[in-house]
Amino acid sequence: MENKRLNAHIAIFVANLFFGLNNPISRSLMPEIIDPIALTYFRLAGGALLFWASIIFVKYEKVPLRDLVLLFFAAIFSLTANQIPFFYGLSLTSPIDASIVVSTLPIVSMLLAAIIIKEPITIKKAFGVILGASGALFLVLSDNIGHVGKGNFSGNLIVFVAVISFSLYLTLFKNLIRRYSPFTIMRWMFLFAAIQSYPFCHNAVEAVNPLIFNWSVLLRISYIIVFATFVSYILLAAGQKMLLPTTLSMYNYTQPIIASLATVAMGLEVFGYDQLVSIVLVFVGVYIVTQSKTREQMEAECAPKSVENTLQNS
Repeated sequence: MENKRLNAHIAIFVANLFFGLNNPISRSLMPEIIDPIALTYFRLAGGALLFWASIIFVKYEKVPLRDLVLLFFAAIFSLTANQIPFFYGLSLTSPIDASIVVSTLPIVSMLLAAIIIKEPITIKKAFGVILGASGALFLVLSDNIGHVGKGNFSGNLIVFVAVISFSLYLTLFKNLIRRYSPFTIMRWMFLFAAIQSYPFCHNAVEAVNPLIFNWSVLLRISYIIVFATFVSYILLAAGQKMLLPTTLSMYNYTQPIIASLATVAMGLEVFGYDQLVSIVLVFVGVYIVTQSKTREQMEAECAPKSVENTLQNS
């Protein structure tokens, strides 16, 4: 069991590594080269094609109609109502404000998990979430002091809707995700998301100029579809089988750090104390959250005491 949890943590970290590297790569394409909404659709449709093509080497798993309906709604929360609002909101606000809003994901996930699946909010868990948030915000604010506040309230609100949508996915569909392989889950979710999102993306996709697709652009789009989508979402689904929503979302704090380190590696920035402080705060916060007891663990500890009290009273 412990090995499976360790593998789940590694899977989620690698997924967020690809997500973090995706930020500067996507930014290099939007909006000058390609419309954000069109790029979002390329990501969803490309992901769907790759996941269904994986039938060649990963066995097809039959899914009953009832679970297909659940996967349809899971696709809405995890992809359609997450990706489109995020990129649209980002186009209305500043990247800095959007990063700060996205950093609320673990807090929202923790609250929703407490309300919906009755996962306890322990002092240790709350402290870990706050510590991780402080690390992510420290990096964002220290690199962009004086620029915060130039965003648009409507854009920030729309990005927050995307955050709530993904938090609901992590919380509501945990049991569904456990029943099937990551490939099966993602095949259906990306297919449904590509269908669901097309009416919203049709005009942006039609407006794309085919002449923009030189080798540089194709390589960057390929990274977004193959690594930041296909590989990352397989790893995300694999980790979701073993980890709680709050723990999963805590790794979201690593993305601004990874993006910052990628910028340093590209020679566009010098590694400074702010990156180091952020790395320490985020990973200490993740560790604290992972050490917090789950509801099952707390109930298991209470059970022997209840039996002991019953015997004493009798």
